[in-house]
Amino acid sequence: MAELIKLPHNHGTCDQHVLHELPQESTIKAVSDAMKQLGDPSRLRIFWLLCHTEECVINIAAIMDMSSPAVSHHLRLLKNAGLIESERHGKEMYYRATKDELTTSLHHIIEEVGRISCPQ
Repeated sequence: MAELIKLPHNHGTCDQHVLHELPQESTIKAVSDAMKQLGDPSRLRIFWLLCHTEECVINIAAIMDMSSPAVSHHLRLLKNAGLIESERHGKEMYYRATKDELTTSLHHIIEEVGRISCPQ
């Protein structure tokens, strides 16, 4: 049986099972960092776009009506958070959302909360 976690005050309301399932700090930090980056409307739009297509900075800038340096800044932050990845094709760098559970979940949450449909 798992070790009982003794709390300073026993109010009779804390479920020991919940305490044992509490996520590790590293897991919570990764999710927090990702969500922090998506708190910016421009990054959120760029992330959503890259969940559906692979694109270069110049085209993302045109789609978002932003300068290339501004888009590059947002891409760098999204990439550092592990939400997107890049691949070079010749002289051009292309960006897309990473294919992992966190990114997929965030993509679906954005569409559910915003009532946004995935493009067909």
